[in-house]
Amino acid sequence: MGTIGVGVNAWVWTSPFDANAVQLVNKAAGMGFDAFTMPVEQPGLIDIDGMRAVLAEHPLRLYVSGAFGPERDLTHQDERVRRNCLDYIGEVLAICEKLGVTVLAGPAYSATGKRRQLAPQQRQREWDLAVSGLTQAGKMAADHGVTLALEPLNRFETDLVNTAQQVKAMVGEIGLSSVGIHLDTFHMHIEEKDVYAAVMLAGDDLVYVDASESDRGTPGAGQVHWEALARGLRDIGYSGDCIIESFTPACEEIADAAAIWRPLASSQDALAQDGCRFLQDLLR
Repeated sequence: MGTIGVGVNAWVWTSPFDANAVQLVNKAAGMGFDAFTMPVEQPGLIDIDGMRAVLAEHPLRLYVSGAFGPERDLTHQDERVRRNCLDYIGEVLAICEKLGVTVLAGPAYSATGKRRQLAPQQRQREWDLAVSGLTQAGKMAADHGVTLALEPLNRFETDLVNTAQQVKAMVGEIGLSSVGIHLDTFHMHIEEKDVYAAVMLAGDDLVYVDASESDRGTPGAGQVHWEALARGLRDIGYSGDCIIESFTPACEEIADAAAIWRPLASSQDALAQDGCRFLQDLLR
């Protein structure tokens, strides 16, 4: 197995990602990162030419993460909302192809923030809608040379897919090689009984990893079971990157969605730089 790389999500510094945020690739490269994740909240804001130019200068491995709010919900009872989500995924996949991105990560199965006590029949109905929508999205992804990486979220952010076991079941039902698993240590710290076992269960389906601390602060400064994560990634032969994902309270909309009410480090640059060093020492 080759060396596992370390990357950073632009959400550490800003949201939404636009032409002004392209310069963050330079910052990430200067800090020693191997990879960079570009969130696409609004496809129309993405500067394709600007990204191509900066990546030509700093050829970091590029990933894309999706943003799934109330109007992008594959489990919604209104077919128009489900269609809007698929249209959004299609736009993002087109961006991925233009930039040579092969993984689109995130909780594409439902809208973030849905947490309800549902009757079993309703929960099954929403699960089936998610599988149906993601099957369509997975076929679209294959046409663009992209793999969708589905991310379980903790119980406070979704009521549909919280664990590696659940996402493994969903990926299994979809049954497409273009649909895989995205694990995030922040959510795993809340939901998984055993981080190592969760990684082992994901196995060959694991295509994207968020290295997020238990308080969403600097990796290595909290309570995540980092050694168990590293051991699991080595044992499954994971050959991708671990991406630092955090947020700043300065970006009010995303801070509200992620419940970021205070600074999580002395600065966002310090969070990224210190986290990069920690993960490099952990994984190499």
